[in-house]
Amino acid sequence: MPLSDRWRFPAALLDTTVDQLRTLLAVHEAGTALGAARLLGREQSSVQKQIDTLNRNFGTLCGEPLVLKRGRSQNVLFTATGESLVELARGTLEDWRSEVREARRRLGSHLVVGSTRYTLGFLLNAVKSVTGDFDRRGVELKVEHVRTRDLLERVDSKELDLVCGSVLTRAGHDGRLDGFEVMEWRRSGLALVTNLGPEELPGPSVRARRLPELPLAVSADGLIPGFLRGWFGGRYRQELHIAAEIDTVQYGLDLLASGVLRGCVLVTQGIGDAVADGRLQTGAGLRTLELEDDIGPELEVLVGVFVRAGERAAQDDTHPLNVLWGALAGENARWRRVMRPDAPERPVP
Repeated sequence: MPLSDRWRFPAALLDTTVDQLRTLLAVHEAGTALGAARLLGREQSSVQKQIDTLNRNFGTLCGEPLVLKRGRSQNVLFTATGESLVELARGTLEDWRSEVREARRRLGSHLVVGSTRYTLGFLLNAVKSVTGDFDRRGVELKVEHVRTRDLLERVDSKELDLVCGSVLTRAGHDGRLDGFEVMEWRRSGLALVTNLGPEELPGPSVRARRLPELPLAVSADGLIPGFLRGWFGGRYRQELHIAAEIDTVQYGLDLLASGVLRGCVLVTQGIGDAVADGRLQTGAGLRTLELEDDIGPELEVLVGVFVRAGERAAQDDTHPLNVLWGALAGENARWRRVMRPDAPERPVP
C-alpha cells in the first residue's frame, strides 16, 4: 500500500541524526570543527565528516550547503539556510530533552532539586533519609545550588522539581506565590549584624529609618536589595551609606570580623539568630540587632520548600517528589523541636 504524502520524506532528511544536529550546534557555537571537537570531546575528523554529510544532504535538498569554509584559522561561515536550520535544530533538541525530562518526572525516575546555601543542611538531611529507598527503586536524584533571585523562576520553568530557600514576599497574600505549593518553615524580617559597640549603636533593635546613618555592606542582588528598594525606592544606593559591596553575606561577616569594615551587614533574621547563638563561626564577636520595619510596605522573608502547584497532588504518596516532601516536613518538625524544645510540635502543612 503506498504511503500518504504526509509520511513521505526525502531520504537525505531521514538520514539526518540527532548527533549530527548536536554537532551542527557545536560548530555554530565554537566557530570551527576543531573547537566543536573540543566541546564534544571527540576527534576533529569525526566532526568534519558529519558537517560534510550535512552539507551534502542539505545542499541537495535546499540548494545551498549549511556551512562554508573560509581561510586558515578563520571561523566557518553559516549560510542563510544554515542559520535557519541551526535554530530549528536547537529547538528540536530542546523539545526532545524537555519531553524526556517530563516523562521521567512523571514516572518518578528522575528528580532535580535545589537549595540556597543556608538551607542546604535541611535538604541534605532529608536526602540522606530517602537515599536508600531511591537507590533501590532506581530513582536518579540531582541536587543543584540555587541563588535566591532565581529560585521561583527555576521551579516555574521546570528546571527544578523542588527547591529549599528564601523569597522576599509581602505580608499576607502575595500573588507571586499562587503558582506554587509552599511548605512554610519561617517568616521573618531582617536583622543587623555589626561590630560597632553598644556606645556607637545601642541595641537590642534599630529602626529601618536609621539605616541611612549607618555604614553598610550591601550585596548587589538577592533578598536584601529587595527590602531596600521597597523601603527607599530604586535610588536606595544614593540614600544609604554603602561602605562595601559584597557578593555574599559570608564575605560581609568576614569583613566585620576582620575589623577592615566598621559598620553593619543586613541579614535575614535566621542568619542573625545564628550569629547571636554562635552557630556561625565567622560571626564570632559580632552583635545582632533586630531591625524594626517602621517604613513599609511590610515585607518578609519566607523560608521554606517550593514546588509547582498541583505537581504533588497529581502523584501518589510513593512518588519520589512526595517522598522527599515528607522527609523535608519531618526535618522541619525536628528543627522546631530543637529550636523550641518546650513548645508542642506544630503540624507541618
